[in-house]
Amino acid sequence: MLAGQLSAEIQSSVTLEYLNTCGQATKRKVIRNAFITLGRNEFRELVLKVSDGKLPQSFVLKQIRLFTRFILDGKSSILLVPENIQLLISNCPLDSLKHFMKTLLIKHEAGKNEKPVNERTRLLSGLPRVFETISPVQSRDLQQANELRAKANKETPIKGKGLGHRGAKGVNRCPQKRARTESSENCPIAALRPSKKPTLSMPTQIRLSTEQSLVLSTVLSGKNVFFTGSAGTGKSYLLKRIIGALPPKSTYATASTGVAACHIGGTTLHAFAGIGSGKAPVGQCIELANRSGVRQHWISCRHLIIDEISMVEGEFFDKLETVARAVRGRDEPFGGIQLIICGDFLQLPPVTQASSETKFCFQAKSWRKCIHLNMELTEVKRQTDRTFISLLHAVRVGRCTEEVTKQMVLTSNHKIERDGILATRLCTHKDDVELTNERRLQQLPGESNTYDALDSDPMLVKTINSQCPVNQQIQLKKGAQVMLAKNLDVTRGLVNGARGVVIGFEGGGKALPKVRFLCGVVEVIKLERWAFKGHGGIYLSRQQLPLKLAWAISIHKSQGMSLDCVEISLARVFESGQAYVALSRARSLEGLRVMDFDPKVVRANPYVLQFYSRLQKERALRQASLDPFLEQEN
Repeated sequence: MLAGQLSAEIQSSVTLEYLNTCGQATKRKVIRNAFITLGRNEFRELVLKVSDGKLPQSFVLKQIRLFTRFILDGKSSILLVPENIQLLISNCPLDSLKHFMKTLLIKHEAGKNEKPVNERTRLLSGLPRVFETISPVQSRDLQQANELRAKANKETPIKGKGLGHRGAKGVNRCPQKRARTESSENCPIAALRPSKKPTLSMPTQIRLSTEQSLVLSTVLSGKNVFFTGSAGTGKSYLLKRIIGALPPKSTYATASTGVAACHIGGTTLHAFAGIGSGKAPVGQCIELANRSGVRQHWISCRHLIIDEISMVEGEFFDKLETVARAVRGRDEPFGGIQLIICGDFLQLPPVTQASSETKFCFQAKSWRKCIHLNMELTEVKRQTDRTFISLLHAVRVGRCTEEVTKQMVLTSNHKIERDGILATRLCTHKDDVELTNERRLQQLPGESNTYDALDSDPMLVKTINSQCPVNQQIQLKKGAQVMLAKNLDVTRGLVNGARGVVIGFEGGGKALPKVRFLCGVVEVIKLERWAFKGHGGIYLSRQQLPLKLAWAISIHKSQGMSLDCVEISLARVFESGQAYVALSRARSLEGLRVMDFDPKVVRANPYVLQFYSRLQKERALRQASLDPFLEQEN
């Protein structure tokens, strides 16, 4: 079942807790692998059926409270108020859980106008017992639920302390402190406080392409997959959908860099592995991985996701494979862990010492035995101009024709600044970026506003800095060139990499920046939160403005971004694929200006080209073997 395909049923672990009037669990039943289905009975009442493959239990949903604070971990809970029964849901694929809980909430809210069935009617009814899986959420369900919410918002009086007074039904009757359960942070008193209920809507997802759907279904079938594609083919989006479709407890999302790990809500591959730089001998690496905490990751991991694989060194991959088998005590490739690997080897290569030769992951001894299937995404989504897409493809494979050179040289005359928004300069070196941004900010008149981040653990600032796309401190002035560092509203063009200029500051106390974006939107930017995993699997977070200074940005930090107006100097390019990464950040040829273009900077690693040539031949053979079957079906 694809995530989000059926919102009425989920598969997860469930703990049923039967609570006393103090909220303490007097009886508990744990079902490791349960199916929870939302449906209706013979009286058209909303019913939740919990099945462990034997005798299912059904609960009529009269008055309920939903707790979704830990939904990102695949956890939620449902409290059946009159019955004092609590369902603790855990290890549920994120996308499925989000859709299920939203469906449950909307269906329950929409049915509040229906007259309840009394016990007499229930007893005298001769209707046979029925359970029908609920239909998908319709627009009329949303309309009805929101109308009832709007009515409740108008009618709800401001209540005082009477809500939690001793003797209120089912709430805090016992004088002793309530025992802490798995969901004790969700105190009933807090849940009863009156507040304006927001308008309901179902989570929306961009439809996957045929290629992306094939990768997702292959992953869900249990195969070890490497999927690749040029810049802008939706690799990162697909990776997030894969993460959302797998059980969180046994899925570890990692990436070769901290920023890439933050984009997918994971940790760095080095932090997961726990073997440091991996330069130590294999025996020592195994000892490091066997430390308590680190070992637990390896043992509980069933699905390992690695993003930006092009920057992972081949020898490090081989060591990881050996460590996985040794720590897990299993001789299967990678110790039996399913690998979901993503990246483009024609982009940034591994960082190695000048004296040593670059060895890519596909050159690792264990690569072929670990990867069952190589898949490639070919549909470009970032750019729409076919000419620009063809030009980028030529640069990607290191082919710099006369036409490519001509087009690149012509861009040097592009006037891409407008509405006070200047082009962002992409630099090969981080030092150039910092100097440029600091100097340009100082040159602006007026006082600067400083914004300090609120970090979950100030002692781990170094770790947070390495993984978070925004700085611990941001200084802004009116006229500062900025870019968004997070998707705020895709439909309005407020996406990661969207360019803008600060036109003022608004609000009392700490004034917030007002930004005019190139897409035409003017927005007051508020604090946003980034959450990611640190060493030992602990969650870290940073609250900060989702902005960064944008006079300049490094090519490394631009990975995954789509830039509206960008200026590039390729004179100091020092790696294969670096020119391609820089050029492919631009949304269009019109929004690109290339300074001092030299055809020599366009190059691709010959070993990588051989690998992709072999991959394309394999894909052609696979397609040819499928064609007869497809013809028979048609």
